Amino acid sequence: MAQELEIEFKTLLHASDYQKIYQHYQFDKQPYTDQTNIYFDTPDQQLRQQRFGLRIRRFKDNQGELTLKCPTKGHGLLEITDTLSKEQLVNLLQNQTILTSGAVAEKLLESNIAIEQLQPIASLRTKRYELQLPIGLLALDESWYGKIHDYELELEVTDEVQGKADFKSLLETFQIPYTPGENKIMRAISNQ
Repeated sequence: MAQELEIEFKTLLHASDYQKIYQHYQFDKQPYTDQTNIYFDTPDQQLRQQRFGLRIRRFKDNQGELTLKCPTKGHGLLEITDTLSKEQLVNLLQNQTILTSGAVAEKLLESNIAIEQLQPIASLRTKRYELQLPIGLLALDESWYGKIHDYELELEVTDEVQGKADFKSLLETFQIPYTPGENKIMRAISNQ
């Protein structure tokens, strides 16, 4: 189980801007992560109402994790993650459910979310490149959901104020316009 405050800044990218970042950081010479997120909510959208995001993330090697993202008072999100074994991952996906124990389940129960009512609502596949920079963890994503194919740049930081300035500077350096977008779960739900 891991619990951390996630502070990240992101922008949607045009394909040409994706290529600028990809080529500059030589991502063609680096490994990427192929991951599929399966998002969950209750039929009456209890998670959405509380601004929670719940997903099972399946990696290409059939490893997985269960993650709940919860709002905080600041810019960041509280991210609670339980690691899943291959067997757990397969079982949960086949049964279209989540773990009934662990840190994620505990937080859901504290928030009066009935785990047995949760069901898959959307999925999204991402090819992700990551690179640790002095200013934070850079993630370059190419995602597919429904009939949509998009690109996104993220910078995960530890300090909100400095991180915002560094992200703005990064975009200016590459002459990339800031293009706000909904988070992945909302994009996936809207385009299934």
